[in-house]
Amino acid sequence: MRKAELSRKTRETDIAVSLDLDGKGKGVIETGIGFFDHMLTALCTHAGIDLAVKAAGDLEVDCHHTIEDVGIVLGQALCKALGDKGGIARYGSFYVPMDEALGFCALDVSGRPFLRFECAFQHAMMGGMETAMVEEFFRALAMNAGITLHLSVPYGANDHHKAEALFKAFAHALKVAAARTDGGVLSTKGVL
Repeated sequence: MRKAELSRKTRETDIAVSLDLDGKGKGVIETGIGFFDHMLTALCTHAGIDLAVKAAGDLEVDCHHTIEDVGIVLGQALCKALGDKGGIARYGSFYVPMDEALGFCALDVSGRPFLRFECAFQHAMMGGMETAMVEEFFRALAMNAGITLHLSVPYGANDHHKAEALFKAFAHALKVAAARTDGGVLSTKGVL
């Protein structure tokens, strides 16, 4: 049973996440940030996971706290759903072309959080979402999921396409890494 339900409430945000790694790719996403909702919907659709996210945040300030805190809770939910990380492929990588942009993700469900992010955005905003928050979301997710995460867009012109290519590449790489295997923990140490 690779499911998790978690919530986090602070003076800035109130986040609830429900995750099923063996779902059908269905999402119920409500963050108050239209572009971010679009990205999270793409993530669950392409990863084949069921994901519910309900977030209320101080959007009158900006989108930062809401997006970062969703990343924190989603990362924690992923960590919980993956358990001891036994019986999964562990590694995943994927390229996604999105029109003129190319997104790449390589990840290791290692228990060692790390983010390498290479993507140059042209503008400050995509709808109601700051482009800088793409990196912040993935940093919060990687640190709280305990995954080593490398994301890059080697080329592209449209910021929407760049961001969407990254979310979809992450989704497909996660799907590969979380795939069930017949073995135990994939490590010479025997544990992660």
